[in-house]
Amino acid sequence: MAEVTLVDIEKTFRDNTTVIPNLNLHIEEGSFTVLVGPSGCGKSTLLRMIAGLETVTRGSITIGGRDVTDVEASQRDIAMVFQSYALFPHMTVARNIDFGMRLAKLPADQRQAKVAEAARLLHLEELLDRKPAELSGGQRQRVAIGRAIVRNPGVFLFDEPLSNLDAALRTKMRVELAELHQRLDTTMIYVTHDQIEAMTLADCIVVMNAGRIEQVGSPMTLYQRPETLFVAGFIGSPKMNLIDGLIAEAYGATTLGIRPEHIDVSREHGDWRVTVRVIEKLGADSFAYVDSEQAGAMTVRLPGDAEMATGDTLYLTPRPDQLHPFDADGRRLPDEAIRRRLASLSLV
Repeated sequence: MAEVTLVDIEKTFRDNTTVIPNLNLHIEEGSFTVLVGPSGCGKSTLLRMIAGLETVTRGSITIGGRDVTDVEASQRDIAMVFQSYALFPHMTVARNIDFGMRLAKLPADQRQAKVAEAARLLHLEELLDRKPAELSGGQRQRVAIGRAIVRNPGVFLFDEPLSNLDAALRTKMRVELAELHQRLDTTMIYVTHDQIEAMTLADCIVVMNAGRIEQVGSPMTLYQRPETLFVAGFIGSPKMNLIDGLIAEAYGATTLGIRPEHIDVSREHGDWRVTVRVIEKLGADSFAYVDSEQAGAMTVRLPGDAEMATGDTLYLTPRPDQLHPFDADGRRLPDEAIRRRLASLSLV
């Protein structure tokens, strides 16, 4: 495994479009780091620059302490798994996995041993003689991962590898990828636009927006303490409620955030009177989408067996210690400032 460091990285295409203006990032050795953000934020371009598939306009990339900025992709000690499986349809699973080793002219006994170990790790032992057409989507993706494993790279790169799978298979493959990282104990860098994938897989998340890094941290750090309005609105499902206007101003903020599960609900009294518009019953949880004259449209998380109907009147009270205040630039206000404001409002 190896650490990855990017210093003053810039990427500008030939039409003078700059997709990454200036970026610095250090990825710890052995970490599972996820680059997440909306489409067009630059995360896949950044991954491809680490892989050597895109040139760097300015800056440097080191892998394992070695400057690889101008090094060919094949010499960077990385292995990449793409969104498309890129398997050879006429080859068996075993032949697909050992294709790169055959090109490198490794002895047959070494190739067989590596294929067998990869098949064991990925539960492919009984599929080695099958062709890709005989496999499910999840099995094909495991074959593509097996082809990367046998290279024994210092860094694994994943470019939205689960986006072609259905919801059930994505959930299963997320578990398998997390277990694989634990078994291999190797640096993994993973790109996705799905914040649920990021939260469940990563020990470190890099949130990107318009080619810039908004915040780096553990999943729960980003969830519990978003440093920008963008991160607050991007991380979490359902999204954080973001309230502007007089309510936010009362707390000394331009925008005030509160997550749906951090709002107390009553039928008798509370800070905000709301009307229920829509109710989603999801089993263990229910989500009520409500309207308030003071706070606007909001989402509230409730127990799955909560009894209510469209048109009901409820009263909401945000928990003071779970408020997220942001200034006019979308930056988080200091905790001390909000504590003083809450104290002045007699809320703490």
